[in-house]
Amino acid sequence: MSTSPGPSGGPSSGDDVLLAPEPATVTGVLIGYARVSTTAQLLDRQLCALDDVGCAKVFSDQLSGRDADRPELQACLTYLRAGDTLVVPSLDRLSRSLQDLITLVAQLRRRGIGFHSLHENLDTTTPGGRLVFHVFAALAEFIRELIVDGTREGLAAARARGVRLGRPPAMTPEQVRHARDLLARPDNTVSSIARLLNVSRSTIYKYVPELGGRAANTAPATLEAVLVALPTATRPPPDVTKYDDLLPSRPPPTGGR
Repeated sequence: MSTSPGPSGGPSSGDDVLLAPEPATVTGVLIGYARVSTTAQLLDRQLCALDDVGCAKVFSDQLSGRDADRPELQACLTYLRAGDTLVVPSLDRLSRSLQDLITLVAQLRRRGIGFHSLHENLDTTTPGGRLVFHVFAALAEFIRELIVDGTREGLAAARARGVRLGRPPAMTPEQVRHARDLLARPDNTVSSIARLLNVSRSTIYKYVPELGGRAANTAPATLEAVLVALPTATRPPPDVTKYDDLLPSRPPPTGGR
């Protein structure tokens, strides 16, 4: 697999970045990171372990490992420079997810930053430590593929059994039949039917499209609309007397014809 070189001379993408050699310039500065999930837990033991190995600066969070918004971890990652090494008491202090851990370590490697977990004795500044993380990355990808394949097979089996997948319909067949029964009563409106079935008006129109015509046909009619709809023979004669004041006055007739 061909990859373009990154800032440290190694691959810039993919899991092979975990096997990239150390940068030529190593500062030797150790930066620690500690974390506890609750305020009831104590950081003292972790801080002592980081201090014992000679960490020049230590960042700490009191948040769950699943919480992506860990301000001190973000500050720590911003503080690190190429040639530094991030030290943690154990892997689970940095991440609860294997995939997230691999991603974070790979990002550090791209920046030329080492990683050392004290409890597991894993150190990416050594060839052995980089090899272990490369195996971790391969294992994480293998697990991901197993999950994807299992999900795909499960969905196929469910479809074969006739199981409906996806979001459930907004109206059940029973509700649709009920709505049509209510439609037969002229005093029912779309709004009243929607309230009764606990759905929206748009849902009613979607599942019972004939209600759209019902709504248009039952709209209050204006007097003009009623007159237009009447046959010509049955229309009342126009009231012309209201226009008399607009007509020119004519002299009274004189004599008969």
